[in-house]
Amino acid sequence: MKAQDALRLPFAASTPGIARTRLASFLTLHRASSDVIDDALIVISEMIANAVSHGVPGQDGTIEVAWSIKGTLLELSVLDGGVGGHLKPIDFDEDSLSGRGLSIINRVADRWWVDMSAGTRVNAELALTTY
Repeated sequence: MKAQDALRLPFAASTPGIARTRLASFLTLHRASSDVIDDALIVISEMIANAVSHGVPGQDGTIEVAWSIKGTLLELSVLDGGVGGHLKPIDFDEDSLSGRGLSIINRVADRWWVDMSAGTRVNAELALTTY
């Protein structure tokens, strides 16, 4: 069974839903716990929403969404064609309507980072527990 997947998905507001369905299936097949699945779906949704809101599509009009299991870690990745920018979590409160994505990722993921060597790739890791 393949322990990784990478997809090219539309640069569109509907993309988080497509990715969540595929990721949930992947994690279920790999026997991830429901808590890990829930956290991973939150993180991938925020990563994609940020890319679509603040990034730019690749030359083919898409973004790359990928995940893999490496030992006891689940690695998530979203790549858009943008370069530069300010990618740090900001404080928010319950009335904030935007600007929460990286803060949510920061709170849910065990570790996250940005690679801007070829576009903007946001990566996150979650400890993988199985049921």
